[in-house]
Amino acid sequence: MVKRTGLILLLLFLAAGCSQAPKQGNSSANANQNQVKVQQIAPQKLEIKNSKEVADRLEHIATSIPQVESAHCVVFGNTAVVGINLKKDMDRSRVGTVKYSVAEALRKDPYGVNAIVTADMDLDQRLRNIRQNIRDGKPVTGFAEQMADIMGRIMPQLPRDIRENIPDNPRPTDANQVGNPNL
Repeated sequence: MVKRTGLILLLLFLAAGCSQAPKQGNSSANANQNQVKVQQIAPQKLEIKNSKEVADRLEHIATSIPQVESAHCVVFGNTAVVGINLKKDMDRSRVGTVKYSVAEALRKDPYGVNAIVTADMDLDQRLRNIRQNIRDGKPVTGFAEQMADIMGRIMPQLPRDIRENIPDNPRPTDANQVGNPNL
């Protein structure tokens, strides 16, 4: 009995000693002073009002990078997709470096900061065709679908972005499952 009482008292003292009660004079305002405050400094995405001018501007920036033979930009809504054409015999690792250099150059432009850059030859050709049709004043049939396909090929699908939609009470979809407890 004495051992139990001693053990209980020891546990109570330990629990009381480990509590994090604020000391006198230390208010919650003082505790908040130790927190780091961060100000948002990322540039805001500008609204694209003249897509032709923005496309020309971003193409010019991209072609100013060494090793870029040509660039084709299509503006869709408030998003710009820039395809770059490089020498066919360029090493794969060098392609990534040039693509990164183009992205760095576009980052300095208020319209290019959120642009999507691709060095894929197929996507660049598709962007070239779309851009030429726009310049010729031809209506582009399925323009939105083409741009969605291009952006879908560029942007990766991350597994963490997929959300499962599992209903709370799953219902059998096959008539054979109804009444069969083994399925």
